[in-house]
Amino acid sequence: ARLGLAIAKKVIQSASARNRVKRLIRESFRLNQRRLPDIDIVIVVTSRTLYNNRVLLCDLDKQWSRLEVYYKRA
Repeated sequence: ARLGLAIAKKVIQSASARNRVKRLIRESFRLNQRRLPDIDIVIVVTSRTLYNNRVLLCDLDKQWSRLEVYYKRA
């Protein structure tokens, strides 16, 4: 699986905050990469509510699980 990120400056103005979100997403992807199918994944951040690390990681875990289940059925 491969990962692509798109985080607009309009969504998260601060460069340090954008980089922090990117680091969290990459780390979550790295930890869950083995259970994901071999597909290209693009994450587009569209909301400012991702400032809490715990919420972001929880949401990412849910999405990784959804992808895993969807591609096991197909």
